[in-house]
Amino acid sequence: MIRHPAVAGQFYPAAPGDLDRMVKRYTRDVAEKVRARAVVVPHAGYVYSGAVAGEVFSTLALPERHVIFCPNHTGVGADAAIMTRGAWRMPWGDVPIDEVLAARLLAASPVLEDDPSAHRGEHSLEVQLPFIHRFRDTFRIVPVALGRMSLDQCRALGEATAAVVRDDPSPPLIVASSDMTHYEPDAVARRKDQRAIERILALDAQGLYRTVRSEGITMCGVIPATVALFAAVALGATSARLVKYATSADASGDYGQVVGYAGLAIL
Repeated sequence: MIRHPAVAGQFYPAAPGDLDRMVKRYTRDVAEKVRARAVVVPHAGYVYSGAVAGEVFSTLALPERHVIFCPNHTGVGADAAIMTRGAWRMPWGDVPIDEVLAARLLAASPVLEDDPSAHRGEHSLEVQLPFIHRFRDTFRIVPVALGRMSLDQCRALGEATAAVVRDDPSPPLIVASSDMTHYEPDAVARRKDQRAIERILALDAQGLYRTVRSEGITMCGVIPATVALFAAVALGATSARLVKYATSADASGDYGQVVGYAGLAIL
């Protein structure tokens, strides 16, 4: 089962050489890298969010496997859709799914359904893969697209994820794909985003979920981020740090309506 690219040539270059050059523009070689339990990274077109995503991945010691939670923008498929078999085709080649780990996660969480259709047109997971490839020639993924979920469902999925990987001698990195506030003035977006970021830095998954809803923060990946936070805390996370924050205005110069991008590492 091959999942073909949905946004190659749109969010990032489709030609391998052009993609490699663009990703290198937004990343750097860091001598001392940190190991994180989870990260939150943005997923817009690279000209807008690439610098934030690139800085996050540049600073991490990346493992061979990644469990990637992304939002479901298309509304197609199950609300909690895992893809358990096959590979994701990218400009440089195929990225295999870790079928053993995916099957274990599916068995551990009643919330999940095996549903590749939810991933077919979704961009927010796909755009993470070139950044991982920049630092790892080969790697495997477990793709999970999340739509509408209650706080209890987020907690259950996060804790199930932690239980599956807790005793793994080589644990995967948990990646939550999310942009922040959408289409508000730059100053408003930054103020709202800071409230959500504060909850992540406090390792407060419940607070993040509730703050985003109560304060009208249009953070499209709040569900993936909440799940990742629950998982990281269950795995023993003790701190988090903001790696980089920007808005689309930093690239476009349009401060009237922006999208916010935050990159965070949960340690």
